[in-house]
Amino acid sequence: MSNTPGGWKSINYSLRVAASVGAVNFFHAVTSKNTCKVCAYGMGGQRGGMANEAGERFEICKKSIQAQLTDIQPEIPSTLLKTKSIHELRDLRSRDLERLGRLNQPLYKAASDNYFSPMDWERALEKIVTRLESTDPTRTFFYASGRSSNEAAFILHLFARLYGTNNVNNCSYYCHQASGTAMQPMLGTATATVQLEDLRNSDLIFVIGANPSSNHPRFLSELMKCRRRKGAVIVINPVKEPGLVRFAVPGSARSMVSGGSAIASLYLQPEIGGDIALMKGIAKAVLMQKGENTAFINRHTKNFEPYRDDIRNTSWDQIETACGVRRALIEDAAERYCRSDRVVFAWAMGITHHTHGVENVESIVNLALLRGMIGKQYAGLLPLRGHSNVQGVGSMGVTPRLKEKVFQNIEKKLGVKLPVSPGWDTMSCIHAAKEGKVDIAFMLGGNLYGSNPDTDYAAQALDKIPLRVFVSTTMNRGHLAGTQGETIILPAAVRDEEQQPTTQESMFNYVRMSDGGRSRLSNARSEVEIITEIAIGVLKEKKISFRAFKKHQHIRQAIAESIPGFEKMAMLDKSKEEFAIGGRTLHQPAFGTKDGNAVFRVVPLPQVTETVSSEGWFRLMSVRSEGQFNTIVYEESDAWRDQNDRWIILMNPDDISKLGLKKDDRVDIASTTGSMTNVRLRPFDIHEGNVLGYYPETNVLISTDVDPRSLTPSFKNTRVKITPSSAG
Repeated sequence: MSNTPGGWKSINYSLRVAASVGAVNFFHAVTSKNTCKVCAYGMGGQRGGMANEAGERFEICKKSIQAQLTDIQPEIPSTLLKTKSIHELRDLRSRDLERLGRLNQPLYKAASDNYFSPMDWERALEKIVTRLESTDPTRTFFYASGRSSNEAAFILHLFARLYGTNNVNNCSYYCHQASGTAMQPMLGTATATVQLEDLRNSDLIFVIGANPSSNHPRFLSELMKCRRRKGAVIVINPVKEPGLVRFAVPGSARSMVSGGSAIASLYLQPEIGGDIALMKGIAKAVLMQKGENTAFINRHTKNFEPYRDDIRNTSWDQIETACGVRRALIEDAAERYCRSDRVVFAWAMGITHHTHGVENVESIVNLALLRGMIGKQYAGLLPLRGHSNVQGVGSMGVTPRLKEKVFQNIEKKLGVKLPVSPGWDTMSCIHAAKEGKVDIAFMLGGNLYGSNPDTDYAAQALDKIPLRVFVSTTMNRGHLAGTQGETIILPAAVRDEEQQPTTQESMFNYVRMSDGGRSRLSNARSEVEIITEIAIGVLKEKKISFRAFKKHQHIRQAIAESIPGFEKMAMLDKSKEEFAIGGRTLHQPAFGTKDGNAVFRVVPLPQVTETVSSEGWFRLMSVRSEGQFNTIVYEESDAWRDQNDRWIILMNPDDISKLGLKKDDRVDIASTTGSMTNVRLRPFDIHEGNVLGYYPETNVLISTDVDPRSLTPSFKNTRVKITPSSAG
């Protein structure tokens, strides 16, 4: 029982953090009226820091506490960066860089220099403005992470476009872009079709290609509650994650006392890349059991017949071979699905991080439509978003191409003219930089270098950019990736330090308001203030008054006029009324497609190459640990998987034996892209022929090849060869 993920481990960690930063600081951080800074599940806002959208309080999340610990740190000692070279800083682990302290003064590195030097704000902003003024806008790009506010995101892309470029993008291209690309033409919406209340009344929840025990811990409480009300949870994941088998939910005394709660009712472990085949198999079994919702299909969908024929013509042999799951287990899942009335499908990057990620999502949407589980209350689709405001950043328009209505509204309501040239997606920015086509990169938060596949390629690309501008709260490896060009790092205030309210959007399409107000550092500035100062300097107030946008309420007014569904933003400062975005939740079968019908898609089985052989070929998926948020590693250990190191590869015990190896042997791993050497081998419950390693360490192995439709890299599906280490 003591090894059950969650529970007292999370609570003890929280108590240690409180002791290290002081009880008062800790209390203010977790109870203030600010949105949680980590995943987009959505906590906090005007109901307080530990309240969810349903008003429930006191939900504890270890990952949220870890993020708070980073933000509460004192500033980096002024002498440290003067004495440590960039090469010395590179030798530090990601965790150690994060723990150096908060950035509290602009930093500058001249071209080919090896040290950062402090710079005052006026000089830093002047240098950025001067360089932007003298640079062709088409040779720049603007990137935003998903932790920025809606307000900062809106004025960032507005400034970039008025400056003259559509090279505007965000981190969603490396996470859920495939979800929106699949859902929009099928349903007329690109986000979740459910609200939190729907989850709380569902009788079956599919969790596909996701590990919420590590990445969305608060979601576990809903899975636990579903089981308690006699509902079911079907987990689909090549890896048997302990936290998805049993989890001690800290917010439940019963779960804590009993040593944890059962999560999965049924756990299917397909081959990496076998999700399409598995979805086809479940659909085939549903059709055989006559479980399809004929009335819904006839009234509210189209293209069903070609989809049905494709499913019927796909043999069980093809399905079992492609997904690696026995027919009996697939039929078990279908039977549970058929006897459920209120079903939610949740998925994450185990589905989207493939070169056929869009087709993976289309397969899930097909399966939901088959039984009419979209367009009704307590049922639907839930892409599990990572960054706390990644969905909001996209809603605001931080994408190469604006939605037509948003484009028209901005031009009409704000009285400006926007460029119409194609912009670069995230990977295209890296390719352009590698080809010497980028002169300035402006990065609002995040760690673009650490998020990229093919680590060496990303470093070379970023190093070719003459000026890199970062808006950051702490140091990360992205600041150190290049030494040839100039670098400016501008210190940003975190969400609860903002001196004016900001807003964020959850994965449930719910907008919260963060009050901000904490003053921890003397010289860090609001992201909005930084962007507006640069915009004023470059545009000279000729096209629109960015000076007015220094007041966040004026940005919210512009958002309300420009972004459909955000009309309530105009009154938010007075009303404080947090709201669900209009037109997104589908409680009725009224779809946003041209004719109002949902669309089935025929999805072919992807070509499957051999994943394991006597020569030691395997298929690798990269994963995050519970002590990690995106590229930020808070703890080197992974408590939920019971691992104490990150330079490891996890493999099925039978595969270890076939290779003539044993636990803790050292191996080398190679792909067509790169290699890792002297990696420790550990047994784990994963589908044979598949292995997993930690992100971003395994990025060196992952190709820059992308899904041709979503332009997302294949972080979860890389063919690698594993051999005994040459180091001995």
